[in-house]
Amino acid sequence: MCGRYTLTCAPEILSETFELDDVPDLPPRYNIAPSEWVACVRHRASTRRRELDRLRWGFVPPWARDPAAGRMLINARAETVADTPAFRTPFRERRCLVPADGYYEWKREGAATQPYYIRPANQRPFAFAGLWEQWTRRDGTPMESCAILTTAPNALLAPIHHRMPVILHPADYEAWLDPALRDTARLAALLTSRPADDMVATPVGAHVNNPRMDDARCLEPRRA
Repeated sequence: MCGRYTLTCAPEILSETFELDDVPDLPPRYNIAPSEWVACVRHRASTRRRELDRLRWGFVPPWARDPAAGRMLINARAETVADTPAFRTPFRERRCLVPADGYYEWKREGAATQPYYIRPANQRPFAFAGLWEQWTRRDGTPMESCAILTTAPNALLAPIHHRMPVILHPADYEAWLDPALRDTARLAALLTSRPADDMVATPVGAHVNNPRMDDARCLEPRRA
C-alpha cells in the first residue's frame, strides 16, 4: 500500500519534471498522511495544459454521505480498479499524477514494525498514478479528493510489504492524463511495478511513525 510519502523538492524542479507553467511555493513535506490536502497534477481542459491542484488524500465517492468515507479509500488496487464501483468511472475519466520524491512502508518484525523510506535510486521526483473525484457537501460546495493506485511489489520491496504504489514512467504521464484515453486495457498496461534496481529502501527511525511529525528527522537512517 502507500500510507505516507514525501514531497520536498523545490518548485522549479516540480515545474520542470511535470511540465507545469505555474507552481506555488510549496513547503517541503516529510510525512504526508491520509486526509491531508496534497498536490496533484491534472489536465485542464479549458487551457489544454497541466495544472497543479490541491486535493484531499482519501477518495470520497459521489454517493458517500460523509467525507469520512475517504479514510478507507486512500489506495486503489490496479488489478481491480476497472471494475470496482467507486473507481471504475474515475479510472476512465478522472486520472491524475501525485508528485512525490519518496514514500514510507512498514515491515513487521516480530511484534514490532520497522519503517523504511523508499525512493528512486536517481533521487528525482516522480509521480504515483492517481484517481480523483468530486463530492458535493450539503451546502452545495464541492470537495475534490484522490486515491493512489497500488500493485504487486518488486523483488526489493516484497520482503517489506505485499503491495507497492504504482510509480508511473515519465513517458506515460501524458497518456495517463489524457482525458480522451478511456481504453481500460491500455490504461491497465501502465500500472506496473517499478523495477527493483531503480529503487532504494532505507530503514529509518521511529520518528516517522507519528503522522504529526513532519520534518527532516523522518528521513534519518535507523541507528545501529
